[in-house]
Amino acid sequence: MDGTTTRLAAYACGLTYDDLPTATVHKAKRRIIDALGCAMAAYDAEPAMALRAMAAMESSMTPATLLGGGMQTTPAAAAFVNGVMVRFLDWNDTIMSVGSGHPSDLMPAALAVAESRRGSGRDLLLGTTLGYELFNVIADQVNIRELGWDQGLFVVLGAVAAAGKLTELSVEQMEHAIAIAVTANVSTRQTRAGELSMWKGCAGPAAASNGVTAARLAQAGITGPTEAFEGRHGIFEQVTGPFQIAPLGGEDGQPYAIERSDLKFFPAEGHAQVPIELALRLREQVAVDDIEQLNVESYWMTYSEIGSEPAKWDPQTRETADHSLPYLLAVALTDGTITPSTFDQARILDPALRPLMARITVRENPELTKQFPAVMESRFELVTKSGERLTARGQHPKGHARNPMSDADIEAKFRSACASHMSVARCDGVLDLLWGLDDLASVGDLVAAFDVG
Repeated sequence: MDGTTTRLAAYACGLTYDDLPTATVHKAKRRIIDALGCAMAAYDAEPAMALRAMAAMESSMTPATLLGGGMQTTPAAAAFVNGVMVRFLDWNDTIMSVGSGHPSDLMPAALAVAESRRGSGRDLLLGTTLGYELFNVIADQVNIRELGWDQGLFVVLGAVAAAGKLTELSVEQMEHAIAIAVTANVSTRQTRAGELSMWKGCAGPAAASNGVTAARLAQAGITGPTEAFEGRHGIFEQVTGPFQIAPLGGEDGQPYAIERSDLKFFPAEGHAQVPIELALRLREQVAVDDIEQLNVESYWMTYSEIGSEPAKWDPQTRETADHSLPYLLAVALTDGTITPSTFDQARILDPALRPLMARITVRENPELTKQFPAVMESRFELVTKSGERLTARGQHPKGHARNPMSDADIEAKFRSACASHMSVARCDGVLDLLWGLDDLASVGDLVAAFDVG
C-alpha cells in the first residue's frame, strides 16, 4: 500500500477510547446530541419517508435500526437513511477549513455499525471521533470544491475509518477498506450547483453508507488498489494534488478535529449564519417596507455558494432555499426568525418575498476572503427609501468554535427539534442517555429511545 493509506490505517486501528481526553469526549457528545436532534426534526421529511420505506425492504443478520420508526435494516442502509435525516434541514454541524463540509454526515455510520455489533456508547464516541479526524485529513489540506469535486470524499474516508474500527479490522484490512472507499467515491460538485435537488441532502449520507460497505468488503477479504492516493490515476493525481498528512488528533499534543466543527444556530447553510444574524439585528432598526437596498459583502465562499447563481434569487426547492442568501435574508427581515417552517414550499414560493430579494445584492470582498477561514466576516449596508444608510458587520456566528453554543443551547435546540415526536419527559430521558454515553452499555438502548411509536 502507498504511504498515505498505510498512515491512515495505522492511526485508525491504533486509536482507543482511552486516548480521548475528557474534554474531547464531552465535545463529541455535544455533536452527537446535535446531529440526532437534527435527525428527529426531519423525521417527516419527504426523502426520509421515501428512504425508510425502501430500507425497510432490506434485512440483515446483524441489523441496525432506522431512527424514529424502529424498523431494522442493514447497517449500510441505516447509515444512509439516518444520515439523510441528520442532513436534510441543513442544521447539522459543519467544518470551515481549507475545504468545508458536514462531518456529522458520517455519525450515523458509526451509530449503525456500533448497534449492529452490539457496541457501547464508548464505541459510538470513539467511532465518531475517529471519523471526524479522517474527514478532516483532506478537508484541512485541499479545497476540492474549487476543483469541482464534492465533500463526499471527506465523508467516505471518515465513515470507512469509523466502520472499520468498530468492525475491528486489522491494519491490513483497514488499508484495503480505505483504498476501496476513496477510489470508488469521488463525486462531482454538481450536487450543490444551480437549482438544488433532494440529492443535496443525500450525497454525504450516501458516501457514509458506502464507507460502511467498504469496511464490510475488506472484512470479507476483498482487496483494494495498492496506490489509492499516490499511484497513477489515484486521488493525488486526479482529485486533490499531493498533500502531507499533518499530525492527527492526540499526536504531538494535537487536538482532535471533532473539537472544532461549528454547530448551527439556524437551519440554513453555514456561510449564511452571520448574514442572518446581521439581518435580524437590522430588523430592529428599520421597517421592512422602508428598505430600498441591502448590499452584502462577504468572503468568496459566501458569494460563490449562496449568493452568485440566478437560481438563488428565485428558489423553487427547499434545498435551493436554504442555500439562497437572498431568500434567507428576505425571510429573516420579514419574519424575524429562521426555523424549519421557513422552508415550507408555500413560503419558498411566496411572491411577496421576491421584490425584497430583488433589492439584495451580494458580492465578494477580497479583504474578507483573505481572512477566511480564520474569520467568517460579512458586512451589510442597508439603504432606506429616505436615503438613510445603516451598516452592520459580524463574524463568528453563534455555534462557531470561537463563539460556541452552550450545553444549555444545544439541549434547547434538541428539545425544539424533537418536540413534534417526543414529550418533554421523553426528551429528558434521551438527553440523559446521550450525556451519559460513556457509561451506556448498549447503543441499541439509545436507538430504541428514539422510537416514535
